[in-house]
Amino acid sequence: MMHWGKKNICGVTACILIFATIFISSWKDAQQQNNITRKHFPQATTTSPAYQSCRGEPAQNAITPLKDNRTFIISAYFDNRESKVTRVIGIVHHAEVKQLYCWFCCQDDRKMYVSKATIDVHSDRFGFPYGAADIICLEPEGCDPTHVSVHQSPHGNIDQLPRFEIKNRKTETFSADFTVCISTMFGNYNNVLQFIQSMEMYKILGVQKVVIYKNNCSHLMEKVLKFYMEEGTVEIIPWPINSHLKVSSKWLFMQDGTHIGYYGQITALNDCIYRNMRRSRFVLLNDADEIILPLKHSDWKTMMSSLQQQNPGAGVFLFENHIFPETVSTHMFNISSWNTVPGVNILQHVHREPDRKNVFNPRKMIIDPRKVIQTSVHSVLRAYADSVYVPMDVALIYHCRVPLQGHLPREALIRDTTLWRYNSSLITNVNKVLYQTVL
Repeated sequence: MMHWGKKNICGVTACILIFATIFISSWKDAQQQNNITRKHFPQATTTSPAYQSCRGEPAQNAITPLKDNRTFIISAYFDNRESKVTRVIGIVHHAEVKQLYCWFCCQDDRKMYVSKATIDVHSDRFGFPYGAADIICLEPEGCDPTHVSVHQSPHGNIDQLPRFEIKNRKTETFSADFTVCISTMFGNYNNVLQFIQSMEMYKILGVQKVVIYKNNCSHLMEKVLKFYMEEGTVEIIPWPINSHLKVSSKWLFMQDGTHIGYYGQITALNDCIYRNMRRSRFVLLNDADEIILPLKHSDWKTMMSSLQQQNPGAGVFLFENHIFPETVSTHMFNISSWNTVPGVNILQHVHREPDRKNVFNPRKMIIDPRKVIQTSVHSVLRAYADSVYVPMDVALIYHCRVPLQGHLPREALIRDTTLWRYNSSLITNVNKVLYQTVL
């Protein structure tokens, strides 16, 4: 028979209390960590709804509305950088869309599996009620789904749901070193000459592919786009966003009843990153009237090689935007055959506006798409790598457009003829395109 003294009993009791406290604390930490994990990557529900087999109509359009008319699906992408998830790029009403489900089609048993989605509305909405969103779902274990549908409920009839191919499932060798993403072409775009000059400058500097999210443009511009598509340089993503939402041509919400800013530019940019994640070494995010112009190097490849060596932890490179006003021109390169082509001749605009004190100079980017999670227009929102501000003596963005400082006299502008280094090749290449399309 054992006899316990008071001291022994007190000691044992203290040990039990300490152990219990540690256990409860560890359990709470684990639960908290699980909650954090679930917030970003929710657990997939691997029960087949009503034992339905893989069916549904393949989505046919670049923008597909769901029945709630508050959710619009662009594309679905496999993303295994953190967990095995499907990331659906979409547009949602930030306040009214609270619950969505991914319906996965699994190859092995041809059954549907449902996973509750995390809806991550991007922070840069600029006041508009609709914004870019990542609809993220964990994929079922033991399943490599080829297609996904998105629905407001875990129950329903699969035949009525549009089905989206899950892209980026297979690892590809890079088909391009540089891809330019241009979003979005709208307003019956007709700046034909400057567009061709930008395209030919991109090719001189090292681009292999230009992806354009096209809302509308002029008939003449359609002919030019057709030429570049047949050449293999341009990929067109139809972008009829104004068929679904009231769009604004401004980036900031003006309380004017519009739904989304700048024709859904941010959604298009994010889709373009994921679309090219497995096929392009670098992606450039800029407009058609902007050219990232190296000053120390002859092309993008040598420039990026140098920048990566200097910044091994970087995956986002930001370049200063500088305005070359189209209202100030030079008599040089006044090529008579170009005068009949609508648009700006950038070779005649080599005076840039000076920096303004205390005014933010916006930037555009060259990114490693595999290092970026979400982007805005002038910076990334979430990434796995550092962002680097590229000094102006290395490169700048040549941006020929209407002036921002129109009151300045010509003498106050800075003459910068960097573009003329490429004038011979540029003129030859532009002429070839014009004679096959416009002239």
